[in-house]
Amino acid sequence: MLVLSRRKNESIILNDNIVVTVIEIRGDKIRLGIEAPRNVSVHRQEVYEAIQNEAHRKPPTSPLSSSES
Repeated sequence: MLVLSRRKNESIILNDNIVVTVIEIRGDKIRLGIEAPRNVSVHRQEVYEAIQNEAHRKPPTSPLSSSES
């Protein structure tokens, strides 16, 4: 894992098109601003894990319904 230090209002650039900026530092929490293309998904880790868990629980759906077979 790459570890970088940034101060308030400083940024890092990912893959030439994603900018992550430290917006606020308050105690042990920071607020990040993320600028990314619309086709790039950005989620907090706990939200991403919930999405993944939900996707694994759903049975795959067939493109054909039983009335079409």
